[in-house]
Amino acid sequence: MNTMNRRHFLKTTSGVAIAGAATLAAPSLANAAAGGKVVIVGGGVGGATTARYLKMGNPDIDVTVIEPKASYHTCFMSNEVLGGERTMGQIEVTFDGLMKMGVKVIKDHVTAIDAAKKTVTTAGGTTYGYDHCVVAPGISFVVDPFVKEGEAVFDKLPHAWQAGPQTALLRSQLEAMPDGGKVAIIAPPNPFRCPPGPYERASLIAQYFMHNKPKSKVVIIDRKDKFSKQGLFTQAWKNLYGFGTDNSIIEWRSGASTGGIDAVSAADMTIETLSGGKEKFDVINYIAPQVAGTIASIAGLTNDKGWCDVDKTTFESKVHKGIHVLGDASVATSMPKSGYSANSQGKVTAAAIINMLAGKPVGTPSYVNTCYSIAGKDYAFSVAAVYRFDAEKDVIGGVAGAGGLTPMDASAEMLRREVEFAHSWYNNICKDTWG
Repeated sequence: MNTMNRRHFLKTTSGVAIAGAATLAAPSLANAAAGGKVVIVGGGVGGATTARYLKMGNPDIDVTVIEPKASYHTCFMSNEVLGGERTMGQIEVTFDGLMKMGVKVIKDHVTAIDAAKKTVTTAGGTTYGYDHCVVAPGISFVVDPFVKEGEAVFDKLPHAWQAGPQTALLRSQLEAMPDGGKVAIIAPPNPFRCPPGPYERASLIAQYFMHNKPKSKVVIIDRKDKFSKQGLFTQAWKNLYGFGTDNSIIEWRSGASTGGIDAVSAADMTIETLSGGKEKFDVINYIAPQVAGTIASIAGLTNDKGWCDVDKTTFESKVHKGIHVLGDASVATSMPKSGYSANSQGKVTAAAIINMLAGKPVGTPSYVNTCYSIAGKDYAFSVAAVYRFDAEKDVIGGVAGAGGLTPMDASAEMLRREVEFAHSWYNNICKDTWG
């Protein structure tokens, strides 16, 4: 994609990405039957987008969102909080916009989903009936056996991969550590939420160190031998943080170079690898391996790898009819697990449910994803893709010639503009999702 077309695409997807899915749902509006109950488990990106677009497509549908938190902190842009560029309040959204549209938002925790009876039960003891249930639980963590403290480890070695208190904890640890200290980011194995996220995080922590703790260092201890946008990140690190030199603020260690992790101890703040021995750090950001959110497993929606297989045209579970699973929890090959993917899937799911309730064919949907990574001041890059379902291969495949990637050796002006686009995208996706 040439530069002008790519810039136009990014402006379009960051500003009016709702158009594609809105037209998908629109034909159902005039003829949709009044009625139908939809219960949505989770008020994050996937769940909130589905709720909003259900009400946009057919205001007569009874939509209930059950979410344990009173407000939601977005994972995207939370790395800017760690780098000191945003406050926690600047990544917080409320459910007021959904409620103004007539969506019922219940602050409670779902404990059971009965696919046979079509009911959802909460910790508060209330049972909700549904015609369609949408499960958007995000992720849960599988703590590695080499971690001595088990699940309690996150109290001292935060994952900060679900934004909120964990983000604030990691930020406070970075602020408290001495100049000259070391931070370890343990990057998880695939698949996981936001593939470029650990490397953006390292970048923005390095930026914070450069201006506030210049003797400090970030060490990425990876479980993989390659990572998303690797060429763009390493170029940014060379340009900004001296990567590859003795004075580099960032060090990346591949899985092959360490031989794997042998032990992690929160008690003495050490990481032991098979090839490098035991090393002490001032802060350890332990991003554990991930599976679908816990309720998906409780409801019997997960496969043997911990994720949820779905019909990719409706996101209806392949295990239980009438239950749709989307966002990070779903197997949506080849879409990445990202906020924008969840937003796009929420629109597809809403359109599918509207048509299913009206007895209409679902059709073949399109999807979109854009992912911005901010590596430093006035320095960002992005990848954008358009997808369409390939029934023969049962995959959500990329559309040839659509989307694009920031080129290597991009001009300073292009990199600066990417930061502007990233911030604009954030504002627009929050508005598009929560209203």
